[in-house]
Amino acid sequence: MAHKVLTVPVQSNAMEVFYFEPKGEGPHPGIVLCQHIPVAHAGIEKDPVTIKMAERYCEQGYAVAVPFFFHWWAKDADMEMKRNAFRDDWTRMDLDAAFGLLASQPGVNRRRIGIVGHCWGGRIAWLGAATNKAYRACAIFYGGRIKLPMGPGTPPAIDRATDIKCPVIGFFGNEDTNPTPAEVDDYDKALTAAGVEHTFHRYDGAGHGFQTFSIPERYREKQSEDAWVKVLDFLAAKLERP
Repeated sequence: MAHKVLTVPVQSNAMEVFYFEPKGEGPHPGIVLCQHIPVAHAGIEKDPVTIKMAERYCEQGYAVAVPFFFHWWAKDADMEMKRNAFRDDWTRMDLDAAFGLLASQPGVNRRRIGIVGHCWGGRIAWLGAATNKAYRACAIFYGGRIKLPMGPGTPPAIDRATDIKCPVIGFFGNEDTNPTPAEVDDYDKALTAAGVEHTFHRYDGAGHGFQTFSIPERYREKQSEDAWVKVLDFLAAKLERP
């Protein structure tokens, strides 16, 4: 499926955004898709998993924007350095820019936009839902580090649960170590205490990255496809897609 590579300014940087446009005139609902970290830190073009996921959502009628959140550093810079230097204040600017770019596309219904994230992107999706009340739905796949602060003077993302105003769906493997089942319990408690509508699905026999087909030892086809059905049903309901 063809896509466009757009750019949007964030501070003094140009952030790449891969844009996938469904067939037809619309108006289309939209998704900001937040990528996982293993390959994506080197460029979305080197991340076949995220590209395939974007294509699958697009085939269902969603306009999909995939921002490159690691634009603050050179693509060939060390991943661990990027992981340690990642900052929520910068990421919030990236999210706002990506949302604005997606919402401004012809044929996109800006009142029907959700956010989805896998792995590292799952944490970003939580942050996005907490910092942008325009999102109508949030889907988190095995997002770790939600209980940790990232960047100077920023609270742990879990502390922002009270700011989330859209429904949340989550997908987690019971063999995951980041987040652990106990940490997922804490996510659940935080959203419950905040009064956020949410549903979590937990899979036995699955660990972290169970939708990552490029890593056979992690990929779990049965659990992955079950999650696909459930997330598509959730998005269709919450974004009111015809």
